[in-house]
Amino acid sequence: MFGGKIFVGFGLLALGHAAFSIIQHRTYLRITEQEFTTIPLDIVLQCVASLVVCCYGIVQAAGSFREIRATAELAHKTFDTVGNRSSFHIFNHRGQALYDLSHVGASPSMLPAASDS
Repeated sequence: MFGGKIFVGFGLLALGHAAFSIIQHRTYLRITEQEFTTIPLDIVLQCVASLVVCCYGIVQAAGSFREIRATAELAHKTFDTVGNRSSFHIFNHRGQALYDLSHVGASPSMLPAASDS
């Protein structure tokens, strides 16, 4: 894990050096009054190499990866608990205001009489 951080640091240092080299090359072209056409090949190769070193260091510093297979996650769960997502349960919603809960379980004689007028 510590070795991965060294690779990332070295890659970033090399990438910063490549950026400084590009700036220095552009300054040299302005002084000599030459036209900028392309970046020199050695700077491009340094950028690509530093990118590869950074990617390798990040992968090494990340540690061990977990399996993607769903069977590894669901192996210890029963069939009843697989579809249970308690974060989606909502018990306090506008349905309580739309439906008067005092009439639940009430017999027809207990309900208010409708006026026929």
